[in-house]
Parts: sequence; structure tokens; C-alpha cells
Amino acid sequence: MASLIIRPKKTFSLQDIKELWTYRELFYFFSWRDLKVRYKQTFIGVLWSILQPFITMVVFSLFFGKLAGIPSDGVPYPIFVYVGLLFWQFFSDALNETSNALIANKAIVTKVYFPRLILPISSVVTKFVDFAIASLILIGLMFYYGYVPHLSGLALIPLLLLLTVMAATGLGFFLSAMNVRYRDVRYALPFFIQLLLFLTPVIYPASIAGQYSKFLALNPMMGVIQSARAALLGTTPLNWTLLLFSFIACLVVLVIGLIYFKKTERYFADII
Repeated sequence: MASLIIRPKKTFSLQDIKELWTYRELFYFFSWRDLKVRYKQTFIGVLWSILQPFITMVVFSLFFGKLAGIPSDGVPYPIFVYVGLLFWQFFSDALNETSNALIANKAIVTKVYFPRLILPISSVVTKFVDFAIASLILIGLMFYYGYVPHLSGLALIPLLLLLTVMAATGLGFFLSAMNVRYRDVRYALPFFIQLLLFLTPVIYPASIAGQYSKFLALNPMMGVIQSARAALLGTTPLNWTLLLFSFIACLVVLVIGLIYFKKTERYFADII
């Protein structure tokens, strides 16, 4: 009787895409499971998706907007910071989930074969639900402060979400693979995300950094958040050069993360 030996490939190829499509039902299962587990045995359920960014916005508005007097490009600070928080929360939550996706599914990884890429990707997809729910607060703030975005601005949102997904997925691929071998990642990641928050123009406009704003542009989320504010609030003219730079940075992060993930995939089941 012939036996089938499955060996993980060292590089990403068209075969990986075919496998992802073949195992699409498993992808749906992981995504739906993550959604159910996230809000299982919670009192207010999906309202946490609204409360977390809303309370953060209130705290930031009080301490950074009122007390510290940080400028907000001529728009009310609450709506200014909430636009940044909306995309930042998507990125940070997705990165945190993807980085721990392999460890959290250790029992499955060590016993059953399936494309390991499904785990981090499904962790990102579930964050779209949180983003959509949290966006309701932004709609309310825009009505309250009298901001009506142009259709061209709204049309830019899917592109900005795509860039955010690319950045979170690329870093998630890299960190999840590292987390299998070095468990320090799970302890260092919260500090890294917190540090990255202050290196991203979420609570302040990029213009406040002056000549150092060029260094901030190395952060792909800077272009996403700046473009979101320009598109939805008209704080500044849309900087297509910065957006293109962010796209290139996100693409580089995604490719590097994918390459590292595929190179180390063969060891996951042995050392996890």
C-alpha cells in the first residue's frame, strides 16, 4: 500500500493558493470559531467592540486634547483621534491575534495537516466585524460635529483597510513563526504594540513631529491614518506619495513575513 508523505515547501507558490482554496471550509470554521470564542460568556457581547475604542477616545481626548493641548489639524480632537484609533485598533488587535495563532491552536497543528497560513489569516478576517461595529461610533461623531465625507473619501476606505490587513498579516506571519520557537514574543509583543502606538500619528498629527515626520513615514500605518483623516475629515490634502510609500512598505512587510513563515513552517509541529 502506497503512503502519502506531505512535506511543507520552503517558499510560497501557486500551490499554496490552491491549497487555501481547497481548505476554504476550514478557513470559514476557524473564523467563525474565533468570533464565537471572543464573545463567549460575556455580559455585553459585541458591545466590547464599541466600548474599547470609545473609552480610549474619551481618555485620550481628556488627557491629550484638553490637558496637553495637542493640536488636531483644526478639527475637534475626539473625532480626530477616533479616526486614528479605528484603524489602529484593527491593526493592533489583528497583530496580537495572528502572532499567537499557532500557539493557540497547538493541538491542531501537531496532529492534523492543513495549510498553516489559514490560522493567522483567519485571525485577521474576524477583526473586520469589530471594525464595522466600532465604525458606528464614528458615524455618530461625524453627525454630531457636522462632517460629511465625499464619496471619493469613502471609496478610499477599502484601500486603507487592505493596507492595514497587509501590514498586520505580514508582521503576524513573522511573529507567529517566531513565537513557535521563542516564547518571548508573547511577552514582548504588548510592549512593542504600545511603543508603536506612540510612533504612529494616532493621538497627534504627523505635522507636530516636524523634520522627524520623514522617519515616522517608515511606519506603514502612518500613511493609512493620515489618508483616512484626509479622506473622511479633510484635515489635510490627500498625500498620494505617502499613500504609495505606505503601500510599498506594507507589501515589503507582507512578503518578508510570508517568506519567513514558509521557511520555518516545517519545524512547527516538532517544536511547538
